[in-house]
Amino acid sequence: MSPQSHLERLQVIALTDHAALAELVFETQGAEAVSVLDATEALTVEPAPGQTPAFDSARVVGQFPPETDAAPIEHALREAIGDACVTIASELLPEADWTNAWRAYQKPRCFGQDLWVAPTDSALPAAADRATTIIRLDPGLAFGTGSHPTTALCLAWLAEADLADKRVLDYGCGSGILAITAAHRGAKKVVAVDTDPKALIATRDNAALNGVAEQIDTPAIDDVPASGYDVVLANILAAPLIELAPTIAAHVAPDGWLVLSGLLSRHVADVRSAYADLLTFEEPRFDSDWVALAGRRQDTSA
Repeated sequence: MSPQSHLERLQVIALTDHAALAELVFETQGAEAVSVLDATEALTVEPAPGQTPAFDSARVVGQFPPETDAAPIEHALREAIGDACVTIASELLPEADWTNAWRAYQKPRCFGQDLWVAPTDSALPAAADRATTIIRLDPGLAFGTGSHPTTALCLAWLAEADLADKRVLDYGCGSGILAITAAHRGAKKVVAVDTDPKALIATRDNAALNGVAEQIDTPAIDDVPASGYDVVLANILAAPLIELAPTIAAHVAPDGWLVLSGLLSRHVADVRSAYADLLTFEEPRFDSDWVALAGRRQDTSA
């Protein structure tokens, strides 16, 4: 690694009509951030849940550590989307460019009636004056700004949930946005875990920024108590959701809720099947081709 490599990030750009597939490829290939723009770069993808973007062709941008080899990522994009259906470009960007680039595209956004998420230095619209919850966020090197459909679906669920005095586990916390929201919405204790150390750093920093640091613990993922959470949030990807189903479900208390996100519509049946013996699911929530599943654990003690 060169002395300057820590000041750079690999940026891979996919121009395609299949944005959700490109996002999924970037995430499975280890992207540290993903943005979806209009092909003209004029718009961000911020449709309301259940709606589709206002454009057909998208510019999907993945940010990776500088030592990442772009070739396997490009190959995976062509395999998933089809060589004729995607145009790909890769480049190294100075850190100052990529760490601040997301702020140019992320705007304050409302979830439910009164939950707002905004970048740390962004002005809020007048409508936010009535908000009961305002989350300020700087994701750093971790996923989670509220604009990605998987995160947005979880935030929409949290905006409607009764979290007063609840114990919440954020399994795969990224920037900490879901853990921080749960703390602000009344949870008495929130545990946030991730396999990426940078995510835990970002979560602690953002929790302090939002005044909820004392409510949020960030232990090692193997040190989390096995059960007893009223709400478990797992915004990861379909494959680990299926593989880790026994572990994740074991954290949910009887009658507790489990919210699963990070999956495409074609993965819904397989993910539901992995948890079917323990959970009773509500109807899926959709945002474009992304889906969140919320289920309640059956209380077998009665």
